[in-house]
Amino acid sequence: MASKQKILIVDDDTNIAELISLYLTKECFDTHMVNDGEQALTAFETFEPNLILLDLMLPGIDGYQVCREIRAKSSTPIIMLSAKGEIFDKVLGLELGADDYMEKPFDAKELVARVKAVLRRTTGTKAAAPVSDTKCVEYPDLVINQTNYSVLYYGQSVDMPPKELELLYFLASSPNQVFTREQLLDHIWGYEYIGDTRTVDVHIKRLREKIKDHTAWRLSTVWGIGYKFEVK
Repeated sequence: MASKQKILIVDDDTNIAELISLYLTKECFDTHMVNDGEQALTAFETFEPNLILLDLMLPGIDGYQVCREIRAKSSTPIIMLSAKGEIFDKVLGLELGADDYMEKPFDAKELVARVKAVLRRTTGTKAAAPVSDTKCVEYPDLVINQTNYSVLYYGQSVDMPPKELELLYFLASSPNQVFTREQLLDHIWGYEYIGDTRTVDVHIKRLREKIKDHTAWRLSTVWGIGYKFEVK
C-alpha cells in the first residue's frame, strides 16, 4: 500500500489551518500544522513534507523568508497563502520559488485541487514520454520540443510563434489536467501580464487549426473552466 503524501500547513490562524487539514485529511493526505516561521523550518526537516502550504504573514520569520531558506536547499513544492492580492506580492512569491499562490479568503475545495495539481506537476507524469531532455514531450504523431522550439506533427515541422508552442508544451506536459484561462495566462504570459483571458482562447484556436484532434489525444475544452490536453 502506497504511503500517504505529507502536507505541511504553516499558518498562524489555527482555525484556517485546522479547516485546511480537515479537507486534506479527507483526501487521504497526512498533515502537520505549525503556527510560525521558525516552527516551519524545524518541521520541514523532521516531517519531510511532499508539499508546503505557507502563509506569508507569520510571527517572527515571515513566509517569504521561510520560502527563501527552504528553496536554498530543497525543491519541495510550496503554495503560498496570503491576503495580499497585489500583482507585486504574487510575482515576488513566485520569484522566490513558490509553485503557486492563493489569495485569502479561498475555497477549501479549490485549495485541495491546487495541491493535487502541483503535486502532479512536480512528481511528474508517466503519460508523456521524455524524448531527449525534460523540455520535450512525445505522443503518437506529435513531438513538442521547447528546447529548440520545434513541433513535429505526423513527421512534418509545424511553424508556431513562441507563445503558441509554450502553451501547447505546457498543456501536453500535464496530460488530462484542467487549467483555467487565468492559470494559463499566469504560467505562459506571467503574473505581471495585463491582458484578457480571450488571449488564451485565440491561441488555442490557432493551435487547433495547426494540430487536429488525434485518436490518442486532443486539445479539449472543459466548458466553464478552461482547457486540457486530453490523452485517451
